[in-house]
Amino acid sequence: MAAKVLVIDDDSTVRDSIFAYLDDCDYDMLSAASAADAWELLSHQTVDAVICDLKMPGMNGIELLERIKSKQPDLPVIVVSGAGVMDDVVRALRLGAEDYLVKPIMDLEVLQHSVRKALERSQLEAENSAYREHLEKNNRELRLGLEELRADQLAGRQAQLRMLPDPLDFDGLHCEHRIIPSLLLSGDFLDYFELDENRIVFYIADVSGHGASSAFVTVLLKNLTYRLRRNFHRGSSSDLLYPSQVLDRINGELLASELEKHLTMFYGVFCTRTNSLRYSVGGHFPMPVLVTDEGSRYLEGRGMPVGLFPEAEYLDYEMTLPENFNLLLFSDGILEIMKESSLNDKEASLLRLTSASKGGLEQLGNMLGLNEDLEVPDDIAMASISRGKL
Repeated sequence: MAAKVLVIDDDSTVRDSIFAYLDDCDYDMLSAASAADAWELLSHQTVDAVICDLKMPGMNGIELLERIKSKQPDLPVIVVSGAGVMDDVVRALRLGAEDYLVKPIMDLEVLQHSVRKALERSQLEAENSAYREHLEKNNRELRLGLEELRADQLAGRQAQLRMLPDPLDFDGLHCEHRIIPSLLLSGDFLDYFELDENRIVFYIADVSGHGASSAFVTVLLKNLTYRLRRNFHRGSSSDLLYPSQVLDRINGELLASELEKHLTMFYGVFCTRTNSLRYSVGGHFPMPVLVTDEGSRYLEGRGMPVGLFPEAEYLDYEMTLPENFNLLLFSDGILEIMKESSLNDKEASLLRLTSASKGGLEQLGNMLGLNEDLEVPDDIAMASISRGKL
């Protein structure tokens, strides 16, 4: 569609020559013999550019320009003036005129060039304005989306916190934990609970990835162990007594879920009557640390990650624990915050710290500089299963 251009000049010869020339250049032309006529025309006509003489009887070009810019600030206006009214030209440019030409215009191609450039700039500004509006709209929608997402994550965080156990005292054992997520939602999870009158179950799991998708797997894990616990008390299944069977069950359910998530896990059953610990390892690292009067050491054991390989097999390990001990379970996020450069040095440092803290989570957290506001690169989960005093 041709651009619509309005030419305003009280000199009919000038007005008609501009009109005819630009009409031949395929512009849709309108004309007015005075500023008052032009203002009336603009009240019911939309134009893309204006060419306006400054010196006209009655309302002059400066007054008309002020009116136009007050109503349509983006409408390009090219002013035309005699050589003796340069003060008015400067004023017009300050009011927002796009360009000015000096009468007489000897080469109307110069005017056509000015009109073309004015229309191009106006089009570009309109596109930029539309783009800015589009960005602002998208930003508003994004902010709303982020606010909704954060609200959802906060709700998810509260739900996840409710799934975690309370500190537990059971037949001389004390169980407590701490989780520091790298995001609002954690892919680390742990639990401990009474199984019967002299046995306790505990585990720690580290789901691959971060955020909501990983946190969802912790819900599945909690649900599965809840079902196994319910079946144990109903007498329909004794799987919870055999750590390797529990890991095999979780492995199968994760693969069947097709969530493309896997986890590492340590699962243990401790009997307070015999002081025996039976456990299985699903690729978990670091291994739990046993703190006794003699110092700290890692438990032995290995196994494949859970939910990654259909053919994965898991082993049961058994050992007898001393009368007084503290068994500490960690996710691998604990190693990420340690200053040592090599993995071997980090593991050795963790042993020294657990020994110095006697396995106390609060003291160990202070030694590592952990606090609730700490930004960590990976989720950190810690659990303590202890008996007696060291």
